[in-house]
Amino acid sequence: MAGVVSCRAMPLIQLKSIQLGFGHPPLLESIDFSIESGERVALVGRNGAGKSTLLKIIAGEIKPDSGEITGQERIPIARLEQEVPKDLQGSVYDVVAIGLGHVGNLIAEYHHVIHDLQKPGNMGRMERLQGEIEHANGWEMEQRISQTLSRLNLPEDKRVETLSGGLKRRVLLARALVCEPQLLLLDEPSNHLDIEAIQWLEEFLLNANITLIFITHDRAFLKRLATRIVEIDRGRLSNWPGDYDTYLRRKEAALAEEERHDALFDKKLAQEEAWIRQGIKARRTRNEGRVRALKRLREERARRRHKVGTAKLQIQEARRSGKIVIEAENISYAYAGKPILHHFTTTLLRGDRVGIIGPNGVGKSTLINLLIGRLQPDSGTVRLGTNLEIAFFDQLRTELKTELTVQENVAGGSDKVVINGKSKHVISYLQDFLFTPERSRQPITKLSGGERNRLLLAKLFATPSNLLVMDEPTNDLDMETLELLEERVAEYQGTILLVSHDRAFIDNVVTSTLVFENGQVNEYVGGYEDWLRKRRITEKVKKTDKKTTDKKKNRTKEKRSYKEQRELEQLPEKIEKLEQSQKALHQEMSDPEFFKQRPAIIEEKKHELQKIEEALNYAYQRWEELEKNG
Repeated sequence: MAGVVSCRAMPLIQLKSIQLGFGHPPLLESIDFSIESGERVALVGRNGAGKSTLLKIIAGEIKPDSGEITGQERIPIARLEQEVPKDLQGSVYDVVAIGLGHVGNLIAEYHHVIHDLQKPGNMGRMERLQGEIEHANGWEMEQRISQTLSRLNLPEDKRVETLSGGLKRRVLLARALVCEPQLLLLDEPSNHLDIEAIQWLEEFLLNANITLIFITHDRAFLKRLATRIVEIDRGRLSNWPGDYDTYLRRKEAALAEEERHDALFDKKLAQEEAWIRQGIKARRTRNEGRVRALKRLREERARRRHKVGTAKLQIQEARRSGKIVIEAENISYAYAGKPILHHFTTTLLRGDRVGIIGPNGVGKSTLINLLIGRLQPDSGTVRLGTNLEIAFFDQLRTELKTELTVQENVAGGSDKVVINGKSKHVISYLQDFLFTPERSRQPITKLSGGERNRLLLAKLFATPSNLLVMDEPTNDLDMETLELLEERVAEYQGTILLVSHDRAFIDNVVTSTLVFENGQVNEYVGGYEDWLRKRRITEKVKKTDKKTTDKKKNRTKEKRSYKEQRELEQLPEKIEKLEQSQKALHQEMSDPEFFKQRPAIIEEKKHELQKIEEALNYAYQRWEELEKNG
């Protein structure tokens, strides 16, 4: 009887013993990593741990010092970088077409020519380009560009340099997707996106048939997408199957075990060091094997890499403000002819913690500046309360002076800062924010995005305040620093105004929200999830009212047939069953073990999910048709 052959899916890409050093100790040390088709792997670790560098190695943009990579050559890989390039320009169509290399450039040129055939010489250029594109089998790629632009709802002829930061990132995502990568690498994809755009991206990635490795500080984004978590810590890579909450629990247990092991090791080393230092009699009789063992212990101790310290964030609080902190009455404001606020009224009391939510470009930062008196309204009044001391975190980091060093930005010309009434050396204070003495003396132009944010927090928290104003404080922070910041802000006894796209941060910090919606600013009790729940209820009520109105209007129309009426009555139950099946499949496919099955089973499940989603779309469409015809 023939044996049963177990068939496991081949990894898309595999890294073995990867070593990369930008100094000592190495940034990446003996890294082993692989990913299988359909996985969505979240890469986590402290700022500077090497996450972005690892993505660049996988993309083939950086060569490691040593180690082996397999799979790079046989699969298309695309990477969305963390920052939008400053020199990004041209039409949306051109920038996206670049993702297809030389053929993309030909297609972009052809796109421009056919839009201006009246121009002398363009008819000949068009014929030449048609021949070159056909020779390169490029017409399918031209269709792919159009489909990608449509899929991502992008204006193909708009100049990229005129777009918002969020739309620019969507253009770069389109450029990454147009080559139909089997592996997509995303570095902080939610940076500078508003909540609506982040949710759109989540849905897109959940439904796209793409294998994904991503870096993010957005916990809600991570929890929704990740099927596996991989961490870089002190140059080493560790694998954590399961969701983010499971990772946190297991990681805490692992660190506790590491501390216990290190303590036992250090105790043994101390005993052996005491033995070797004994007098002449002991040295005459000492065991040479024991001496060699001590040497090995010393070498092992020297190789140990300590966990990077946790930032010690401490917010200085000033004396209490008056009971009324800000009172805005009937204020209106327009910028460049575009209305931002219209007859807006609100009152902030001492201790209020207010989040501000809305799309990019709608005026969230403008609202903050109006409320704290940095801008004057076109009409209406803003009154600030008594004893106000404001600390302001600016998302554009304009509070930082690029010509100064890190320590000069915090302490000016002094070498001391006063924290809660006590004098402290600025270098020691900056070490609380994970800046080494050497880093503290460097110009801020040398800092990464995450380091600049930490510096801004250090500058902010060196200022006593009773009104803390934070405009997008979470960008570029690693998870650990972000969660510590969240704790400190939650403990703050003063008043808080917060703009953030981080849904978890908003929910854990604020007690009420101001939301830009439908051309006005509305006030809600609670955080993001509370507002979302209220919005769903409101939309449901509106739909019910509309259905009632439509029914009244359609009473004079011909009624549905008996068959159509029965179909309509059965649709809710049918949709509910389909949604349950869809949810069950999503849960099954989010289990890391799912991708260890035979490829045929994986493909069968993916096909089943696709069929369910098609049936759901048809059911919803049919429901709308039957409701209209009632």
